[in-house]
Parts: sequence; structure tokens; C-alpha cells
Amino acid sequence: MPYVEDKTTRGGFSSPSEDELAGMIRTTVDTWKPRRGPDWPDILIRLASGGPPPWLIYTAASAALVVILIAAFIVGSALHLGALAPQPIQVHLSGK
Repeated sequence: MPYVEDKTTRGGFSSPSEDELAGMIRTTVDTWKPRRGPDWPDILIRLASGGPPPWLIYTAASAALVVILIAAFIVGSALHLGALAPQPIQVHLSGK
């Protein structure tokens, strides 16, 4: 177990009292002013510098779109939904 002295010693760093600490926090909070709106140039620079290259994003998005469209076509055909369903043919047979 480490040794912990229970008496305060002179010459070291002293921690502020609770009242002083509350005053410092209150002053900081009261003087803080939010900036107006997001910093768009900084956001755009961070997005451009990190992350995957645009061609990879476009390729992945295109592949996902193709998969979604094919799945929708298959599901729509299987459930006979919309224009993909087989259309009934009306046949009029007359004995003339």
C-alpha cells in the first residue's frame, strides 16, 4: 500500500477550495460564447482528408443500388406486384 500523508505540507501545489473551484467554473461558463453555425470549411477539409476515395464510395453505392433493384424485381415478380406480375388475358370466344 502506498504511503499517503494525512497532514498538509507547505511548498507544494495547493488545490483550490470548493468555493474557488465553483467560482472558476461559473466564470468560464458565463463567459463562453458559442460560435455562430458550423465551421463548414473545417468540416469539408476533414472529410476530404480522411476516409475512402470518392471512386470507391461511388462504386459501392452503385453496386448496392443494383442489388436493391434486382432484389425488388425478384420479390415483386414472386409476389405478383405491380406491372411485373403476369397480366390476365381476356379471351372472348364466341360460337359464331
